[in-house]
Amino acid sequence: MAKYKIAWMPGDGVGNDVMEAARIVLDRMKLDAEYVPCDIGWDFWCKEGNALPDRTVKALKETTCGLFGAITSKPQSEAKEELAPELKDKGLVYFSPIVKLRQMFNLHTNMRPCKSYPGNPLNYRGTRIANPSGEDIAIDQVVFRENTEGMYGGVEFFPLPEPVYTALCANPKMKPWKDKAGLENIALSTRIVSTQGCTNICKQAFEFAKKTGRKRVTLIEKPNVLRETGGLMMRCFKDVAKSYPDIRADDANIDAICMWMFKNPQDYSVLVAENMFGDIVSDLCAGLVGGLGFAPSANLGDNYAVFEPTHGSAPKYAGQYKVNPIAMLLTAKLMLDWLKENDMATRLESAIARVIAEGKVRTYDMGGKDSTLDVAKAIADYAS
Repeated sequence: MAKYKIAWMPGDGVGNDVMEAARIVLDRMKLDAEYVPCDIGWDFWCKEGNALPDRTVKALKETTCGLFGAITSKPQSEAKEELAPELKDKGLVYFSPIVKLRQMFNLHTNMRPCKSYPGNPLNYRGTRIANPSGEDIAIDQVVFRENTEGMYGGVEFFPLPEPVYTALCANPKMKPWKDKAGLENIALSTRIVSTQGCTNICKQAFEFAKKTGRKRVTLIEKPNVLRETGGLMMRCFKDVAKSYPDIRADDANIDAICMWMFKNPQDYSVLVAENMFGDIVSDLCAGLVGGLGFAPSANLGDNYAVFEPTHGSAPKYAGQYKVNPIAMLLTAKLMLDWLKENDMATRLESAIARVIAEGKVRTYDMGGKDSTLDVAKAIADYAS
């Protein structure tokens, strides 16, 4: 019997391409695992009206962890139009299956490392004024994003129901909206955060910093405008920081951090944020180290985890084996870390770094002509 059972979820588009690349590497490294195929994604929404079928949820509950490729998500109106004809009048509502998985399995922590590797032609070099030598700026950042609350919690309304409007009218700022727009013209998305959720993600960030010897944790928020939700996050952050006196704790507004990280990305180490702000800033971090082709992530809960690259499904490239698999392979490295396969994780990252540094095998985004699988095979040669 295999040591691990891993839920295998390619998803949509290039998710299939990069997962095939991951399998090449994991097989060559001889990870003792059974890979359990699981249905998830856009095709299952179109054919069954459910992007996360019950059979997949059941399968995940019987596995050690999950490995996921990429997902296609579209606005509600487009989603309904692409349903099979016999499903269109059944009142089905599309939801992102990866968001649903995070909530269903309480995968409260989304960890997104962004690291520059020597030799990557896409590494950030800053402006010529700030960095006249034009050399790479070394970047090693890790974003801790709260994964189940905030703006991505899924509590939304359109049109705005009368009872919801009535409840909101306790706030006098809400009262003019009904007369000004009409409830049938109002859409509402909520940003709901809890003391427990805010405290937990801040603790995860500080514990990671302590464990890895990092000296700075930065909160990303907007409490001067989002006074209640942002204020709660700020208070929780400061309370947690008291238990880590040897780690510098500071904060920045989401808009300001986008400027400061662009100017001085090497100054930042661990970043912590609620769901939407974490999503935004992690893409900025990815851009500083070469793009989403180098950006892995881990959805971590207390007893289960799902690992995924942060890039999308890129349907126009599906099946062409053109996209960069390094984000997927770095994601596999995070999975190996979580499984405590430390030697394998180290070997895999070293192999990735070596292939990047040599520059002999590169996908199109790095200026090369090699395929997704060519890169995977080159990395497997060094990792095995």
